[in-house]
Amino acid sequence: MPQLRIALNQIDSTVGDLPGNADAVLRWTRHGVDHGAHLVAFPEMMLTGYPVEDLALRPSFVTASRRALRDVATRLAAEGLGEVPVVLGYLDRAEHSRANTGQPAGAPQNAAAVLHRGEVVLTFAKHHLPNYGVFDEFRYFVPGETLPVVRVRGVDVALAICEDLWQDGGRVPASRAAGAGLLLAINASPYEVAKDDTRLELVRKRAQEAGCALAYVALTGGQDELVFDGDSIVVDRDGTVLARSSQFAEECVLLDLELPAASDEPPVGLADDGLTIDHHTLSADPLPPYEPAHRGTVADRLDDAEEMYEALVTGVRAYVGKNGFRTVLIGLSGGIDSALCAAIACDALGPDRVFGLSMPSRYSSEHSKDDAVELARRTGLSLRTVAIGGMFDAYLDAVELTGLAEENLQSRLRGTLLMAVSNQEGHIVLAPGNKSELAVGYSTLYGDSVGAYGPIKDVYKTVVYRLAHWRNEAAARRGETPPIPENSIAKPPSAELRPGQVDTDSLPDYDVLDGVLELYVDRDRGADEIVAAGYDPELVSRVLRLVDTAEYKRRQYPPGTKISPKVFGKDRRLPLTNRWREGRGLPGRG
Repeated sequence: MPQLRIALNQIDSTVGDLPGNADAVLRWTRHGVDHGAHLVAFPEMMLTGYPVEDLALRPSFVTASRRALRDVATRLAAEGLGEVPVVLGYLDRAEHSRANTGQPAGAPQNAAAVLHRGEVVLTFAKHHLPNYGVFDEFRYFVPGETLPVVRVRGVDVALAICEDLWQDGGRVPASRAAGAGLLLAINASPYEVAKDDTRLELVRKRAQEAGCALAYVALTGGQDELVFDGDSIVVDRDGTVLARSSQFAEECVLLDLELPAASDEPPVGLADDGLTIDHHTLSADPLPPYEPAHRGTVADRLDDAEEMYEALVTGVRAYVGKNGFRTVLIGLSGGIDSALCAAIACDALGPDRVFGLSMPSRYSSEHSKDDAVELARRTGLSLRTVAIGGMFDAYLDAVELTGLAEENLQSRLRGTLLMAVSNQEGHIVLAPGNKSELAVGYSTLYGDSVGAYGPIKDVYKTVVYRLAHWRNEAAARRGETPPIPENSIAKPPSAELRPGQVDTDSLPDYDVLDGVLELYVDRDRGADEIVAAGYDPELVSRVLRLVDTAEYKRRQYPPGTKISPKVFGKDRRLPLTNRWREGRGLPGRG
């Protein structure tokens, strides 16, 4: 059987940085060629970054992407790398798109190309366009209608882009019909908890359906709210794993494969779902037999807690670095949320780039102030203390405030201080709110919600505790100082805006609250279904009312890393003005 050494480059890219992304393609292609690769592949929309969102609708950006693709092909040949075919994603436009109501103006395409000997020898566009969750590809792109196949060293390699695997039909069965020896899919698949298990089963299933080996190369890194965990996979035609990359790491998967020889006559005509086979022969003759040097490795999987934590670290590192910021500022209350955010930031950037501000009021306990100091000692971040008592008194002398207004004033004073220091010193502020608080509106506009990024915006409170325990245990296993003070984990959570205040004065226990929220927010279950799952009707009625009436607050919260199936904002989009209320007939609902 013919042999083929593939190089799957699981790397990061930055949206809009065409020169930087092109340089990465050159650098990693050289790495593959230096290791004897016969076919090199990069992730979906590698050249433009992913997702480009409304940039796809700018003709100037599409034109720049197309020009950059041709320039990369020329540079590869000029640097002696042109003999090895390179597959990479970019943004294109359809030259002959059909008139269609609702089609994006200019007919942009989520596309990929094969570069060889200084030329763009083949282009194709994603056939299945996702339009759920964080994906809006029907808004931006028109689909491709071909099955691209390239013959490399006597092997027919069919090509696909991400969603082409996730949906039934299309290029997977078409690859079988075309007699492909390998199906290569380039991907930018956003991370969610436990998605790696789903992904592996999908790749196995599609290989069996295609009747050939399947190589899945994926993006890693972060872009705004999204993080990409990589997890590139190669399986044989039976679904047996031959190689699997690390998660959340840039690396090149090198693998020697033995694959079926291509037929004497190249496949032509129509394949499944009406796809037209677009076949190009790049090198018809198989290689002389050689001793395989890269037999494949399977990296250890991260457990769920470590996986989530690495995703959060990746999100902060990408947002800060790709936006040209250097340092971050966090309001440190001594509580678990700000402590976890600080640990994430220190792991993402290094403690020398993390600054904390402790802002005690008359209601702040001594242990909270001490816990903030202890966190700084353990992590090495820089901490200063600015008491807000005098400012608070000055406001109360100027205007009479009581109850909730008085409580929230303290939070808003802290928000003003954080933004003032940010403005003065150039740090960006990290907002420490968790998903449980955001869900029920347990945050103060222009107070604890200020900032440029929310590291734990998509993390329920119960998971905050889980991650804090995991991070401390991981440090202990390595012989390091656990970063989060035990008292921050053990004490009852409190905003400390009035004497003796704890969260459970206003909210159910977080174990119960998060159970209801997971059903309502993440799974879109109705009130009756949640009650049927065993939750008290009156509690369900109250929690759902809190969630429904807090939408205006969530709209004003900073972006933050997505780790769940449904993050606020990117996934879950509800009208601000909305009189629909779940479960009106439940107790407590008129």
